[in-house]
Amino acid sequence: HVNNAVWVNWIQDMATAHWEAVAPLAHQQAYVWVVTRHEIDYRGNIALGESVNAVTFLPEGPTGARFDRRVDFTNAAGKIIVSAKTTWALIDRASGRLMRVPKDVAAPFMP
Repeated sequence: HVNNAVWVNWIQDMATAHWEAVAPLAHQQAYVWVVTRHEIDYRGNIALGESVNAVTFLPEGPTGARFDRRVDFTNAAGKIIVSAKTTWALIDRASGRLMRVPKDVAAPFMP
């Protein structure tokens, strides 16, 4: 079965890929996201040779410097087997300090 650390890596990989696919290059160069919290519900697992599909989304807008992100993994039958809520904080690259998420940074990710 998949080790818990692997699920966490996949969750972080999904978030990073989403940021790189959607955020303008100027935002990617100006800001860095760091994880402040992972909440993961394990409802199943997969074995060697099996695959999962994953979907990531932001259920609501930012609160100050933080954004919550969801990642849901489904098995071949379409059942959610792992569901995660991660909290990310925005860091200004130049100063290295936490900062409120600007509206123009959040806008491309909102439903």
